[in-house]
Amino acid sequence: MDRVKGKTCVITGAALGIGKACAERLADEGAAVALFDLHDAEGEALAAALRARGARASYWHVDVADEAAVKAAIDEAVAAFGGLHALVNNAGIAGVNKPTHEITEAEWDRVQAVNVKGVFFCTKHAIPHLRRAGGGSIIHLSSIYGLVGAADSPPYHASKGAVRLMAKTDAMIYAPDRIRVNSIHPGFIWTPMVEGHLKASFADPAAAREAVAALHPLGHLGAPDDIAWGVVYLASDESKFITGSELVIDGGYTAH
Repeated sequence: MDRVKGKTCVITGAALGIGKACAERLADEGAAVALFDLHDAEGEALAAALRARGARASYWHVDVADEAAVKAAIDEAVAAFGGLHALVNNAGIAGVNKPTHEITEAEWDRVQAVNVKGVFFCTKHAIPHLRRAGGGSIIHLSSIYGLVGAADSPPYHASKGAVRLMAKTDAMIYAPDRIRVNSIHPGFIWTPMVEGHLKASFADPAAAREAVAALHPLGHLGAPDDIAWGVVYLASDESKFITGSELVIDGGYTAH
């Protein structure tokens, strides 16, 4: 119950899906959690529920593609909780599912703004606080599609490949500061984003779910907690000798 006791963690995209599970598991393990998202009702409700369980938790309305908003929220969270020890860069969007030659510049840029620039902005403005804390952990949520390709969603796949290498670069830059940077690569996890993707892309979403599940050697989709426990590990001192690495939690998808 105390794997991250005394640590403050910022989680982006914290109101739903994987981000919500990360917030819950980190709070249960003793962390103070700062929840960043655009889904205000869900974010406020989660913060209230966590406080009711005895956790320190607050919600901030943050568009991670807005650098000024990111900086302000991180600074406020640090002031509220007394420091920063871990950043979970989870916020992301799927974007359009079209072949490359049909994608507009605006459609491409929107995915990169959230999935790549958002990670850059949050990392940039977390670093000074992590340095003051004497070190910490930054965790980027990439994807299996930051490791392998697929014939769909080019902007999303490009963004997740970028996030993977951003983690490796910053792991090298900030290792002298005892700041570790790693990426997590989930397979298909049953979240509102995946559900929405299947509904938008397939005539029969239930059949599509079964087909996607079958792509994983374990034979089923993952759950948000499957990823959240990996985040707890990387945020904790249990992973103190891990940086610049990829934690693949994908039901065997990339083992093919």
